[in-house]
Amino acid sequence: MDNASSPPLGFASSGGLRPSEVVACISSAESMGYSSAWMAEGHGGDQFAILSAAAMQTSTITLGTCISSVFVRSAPTLAMAALTLDDLSGGRCVLGLGTSHKEQVQPEHGVVFEKPTARLREYIEITRRIAADGKVDGFSGEAVSIEAFDLWYERKRRKLPIYVAGIFPRMLEICGEISDGVLLTRATLANVAEKRAHIEAGARAAGRDPSDVVVASLLPTYVADTQQAAFDAMRPGLAFYAGFFPRYKRLLAEAGFADAADNIAQAWNAGHHQQAAALVPDKLIDTTCIAGTAEQCHARVAEYRAAGIDLPIIGVRTPLPDQVTTVLAACAGA
Repeated sequence: MDNASSPPLGFASSGGLRPSEVVACISSAESMGYSSAWMAEGHGGDQFAILSAAAMQTSTITLGTCISSVFVRSAPTLAMAALTLDDLSGGRCVLGLGTSHKEQVQPEHGVVFEKPTARLREYIEITRRIAADGKVDGFSGEAVSIEAFDLWYERKRRKLPIYVAGIFPRMLEICGEISDGVLLTRATLANVAEKRAHIEAGARAAGRDPSDVVVASLLPTYVADTQQAAFDAMRPGLAFYAGFFPRYKRLLAEAGFADAADNIAQAWNAGHHQQAAALVPDKLIDTTCIAGTAEQCHARVAEYRAAGIDLPIIGVRTPLPDQVTTVLAACAGA
């Protein structure tokens, strides 16, 4: 399948596979017609190393980060990593940025989580300066100051596409103002239009054409012989998201599942993780994920396109490469 002639479709790995297995899955995704592959930060291996290895084994698929946290690398280091991937891939890098979560940044990396929005804006500006000019001098921001940094090679491109993660209205408006694309998480068929409206409002306020901003969404996906089996496989992951991350608990609540999110979080925070998973209702999974038979998952991707998602990104978290292949094959061509 030629991914240049197919509707844009992404594949995202967020952990479970060894780095070499992720690279193999990205190569498979390209052969199936996927237009982009995305690697999370988290605990699944160094995203830039994995994507650079994938660049050596692919030729057309776009390679993106979803996301790179603006807290765990310095701004020049992050810019240099993205520009290195862009060079190795022949201009196929998309830098996906976000603030990550206080619950991860401070205890896992020993970095104080402060001024996240200012830091995000300044990282984007610094990256764009380094890409355009090969250097940044005398940068003094609210969160970041750089006296001088220069890159010692010619860039493949002088403008990198930068996508930004956004969930709630104010950040979505900021995304519309400053990004080339927005990375939503667990968008629902019912709230895509509202999220797009905020993105478009931000773009117009900045004097931009809203159509210049790509709206993508990470869509956790699982394929099984029956929809119930797929729901059961997705339950533990949703319990973790609702229980561990206050931001995602709020996201699920605003999707219409406030009581369920509260119950799941209470059980999770009490250390009852299996109970928390059991409390995840099927309707919550069906609304915020893609889960079912191959035919059901393929159809749901098409529904997300019709709802207004420009780039559906099929998120697969599993230690089994064969399961990744199953999911990719089910959704290919949607």
